[in-house]
Amino acid sequence: MKNMKKLLVIIFVFSIQFINAQDQELIRAKKFFDRTYYSEAVILYQKLADERPSQEVIKNLADSYFYTNDLVKAQRYYRLLVKNYNNNLDREYYFRYAQTLKATNSYDDANEALKEYYAKSSNTEDLANFEKDLKTLENVTAIGKRFEIKNLALNTPNSEFGAVEYNGNLVFAGVKLKPGLFDKKYKWDNAAYLNLVTVPLKNINSADSIVNYFAKELKTGMHESNAVFTKDGKTMYFTRNNSKNGTKKRDEKKISNLQIFKAELVEGKWTNITSLPFNSPNYSVEHPALSADEKVLYFASDMPGSFGSFDIYSVNINKGAFDTPKNLGPLVNTDKREQFPFVSADNKLYFSSNGHLGYGSLDIFVSEINENQYSKPVNVGLPVNSNLDDFAFNMNVETKEGYFASNREGGKGNDDIYQFKEIKDLIVEDCKQFIAGIITDVDTKLALENATVILQDSDNKTLNMIVTSADGKFSFTVACEASYKISASKEKYTNESVTLTLDKTRDAVNDASLALKSLEVIKLEEKEKAEKKRQQQIIIEEETKKKTELAAIELKKKEKKAKEAEIAAAEVKKNERVKEILEKEKDVVRDKDRLIIKTDPIYFDYDLWYIRKESKIILGRVVELMRKYPGMVIEIGSHTDSRGSVKYNADLSQKRANSTREFIIQSGIDAKRVSAKGYGESVPVIKCKTDEACSEEEHELNRRSEFVIKNL
Repeated sequence: MKNMKKLLVIIFVFSIQFINAQDQELIRAKKFFDRTYYSEAVILYQKLADERPSQEVIKNLADSYFYTNDLVKAQRYYRLLVKNYNNNLDREYYFRYAQTLKATNSYDDANEALKEYYAKSSNTEDLANFEKDLKTLENVTAIGKRFEIKNLALNTPNSEFGAVEYNGNLVFAGVKLKPGLFDKKYKWDNAAYLNLVTVPLKNINSADSIVNYFAKELKTGMHESNAVFTKDGKTMYFTRNNSKNGTKKRDEKKISNLQIFKAELVEGKWTNITSLPFNSPNYSVEHPALSADEKVLYFASDMPGSFGSFDIYSVNINKGAFDTPKNLGPLVNTDKREQFPFVSADNKLYFSSNGHLGYGSLDIFVSEINENQYSKPVNVGLPVNSNLDDFAFNMNVETKEGYFASNREGGKGNDDIYQFKEIKDLIVEDCKQFIAGIITDVDTKLALENATVILQDSDNKTLNMIVTSADGKFSFTVACEASYKISASKEKYTNESVTLTLDKTRDAVNDASLALKSLEVIKLEEKEKAEKKRQQQIIIEEETKKKTELAAIELKKKEKKAKEAEIAAAEVKKNERVKEILEKEKDVVRDKDRLIIKTDPIYFDYDLWYIRKESKIILGRVVELMRKYPGMVIEIGSHTDSRGSVKYNADLSQKRANSTREFIIQSGIDAKRVSAKGYGESVPVIKCKTDEACSEEEHELNRRSEFVIKNL
């Protein structure tokens, strides 16, 4: 038990010591970080991030990588910050994250990070301005390759930058020799200190070029860089760490800020080395540049009143004395870095910035100087600018040749000097396309003169109008990525239109040719069409009539055939029925082509038509047969002899036939089954030439009533 307690005490003490060791490492890392010893701080922060990550550790580790230009690793930790600490993360980290994304050519993600950065701004116009700048950068990119560039043979794995021509030589900042084990190193990025070195211009592209110190009297154990010379070559300005009598001076944070020094050439040596009066141990003043008339000195500084970490300033020089420096203002300077100014002979200010929208890290921008006013800076374009740092630009406006420095991929070291020649002017234009075509007659295919062509936007607002000449051609210059309506009209012609939606392809030509139709031709065509339609209708009607007639004929044939078949069938049926009745009924007899009901004679009193009593008995047999055969239909035919007039006999016979029919109907037979017809003397059994030519018996035979069966 005692051993267990002893072990727990040991573990506890060890844990306390481990925690204290981590706290000590955190304090040491913070100390290095605050003194800008980023190459030292990154080692400690990386260990702490692996063992005990926190927001502060991740932030400082990301920044340490960022400030030592290891942007790929910085991106990893900025991404962790954005993902895990988004709610209380300072907007500045979105900006730095965007720069690391551009370093890996992740431009879409970088722009999204920048949108987040500007959206968090207190200035509501920042996001809108960013969108405009993004459009401008696209327009610069569209120019294409503006420069031919060459990496100089004199470059080494160390840094070289700030090249200027001087008396047939190229003067620049570099590390002349590989640093020895005990040589001082710049704690910011663990690189050796810079000196001003030189090489003959004729040897700058020779692999065997020998680099010498520019002036040993200027060499110190501190940084010297960015020399600029007056035209007579007797005065120079350059950048050096704050120092006095060759001893580096530091501020309260143990930082040795940069200052601009002036030197004069006396008997071949640079002497009278003096710090400019606006230098300060508490901030940096760096990167001198002279105006073409040498009356103004430009420089970069983070002095109080600056908009960002470094701004571009100018100071007037009056007989060797310096006025109060002036900040170039918010159009040139941003809340980020603006450094490395250069003023060309044609009065253009070139400088490097990571605050203006560019391709990544520091890009080179240009601003027109007009009566101490500066135009909005524009990115100088590709391939001078890249996704990494591009800076220390200067150019001879007559030859359009010059130098700049960059730490882009494909170089020989940290920062390399590149020689360039400008081959395209910086003409920044919005993306444009062309809508063109010819207005023609749809029938003749000929071009139409005096046709009006109107260009409208998606809101139907008229943007332009053209009246065609004899060739019928038209052309509009329009913006990309928009929709347009093109309408064409001409007197005595139809109107036509077309809508086009354009992409972002620059200078594309979109065909919007339209063909109009003559109203006169339309009228003639409509007339011809109507006539043709009328003729077709006539043909259709005739064909329809013919078909109808043929159908009627065919129908009649079918009906006739059906009727004939029906008659034939009925005849067969009738014959069968007649045969059956003839066999069954002795009172039904065939008389030539007729069937009659054979009865005893029915007598009427002379000159009368009433049914006599004995005749009713005879008619009863007829009624009996008709009741037996409900389908039987009879005709009562009444006849007279030839004595008397024809009319009298016809009337008398009709009355006798009617009287007989009435008796049968009253006996219960349907009236529709019985018809009566008086034949008079027209159908005699015996023809008498005269009344006296026939006997009374023959006259009696002619006076008869017949019951003819008409249907069964």
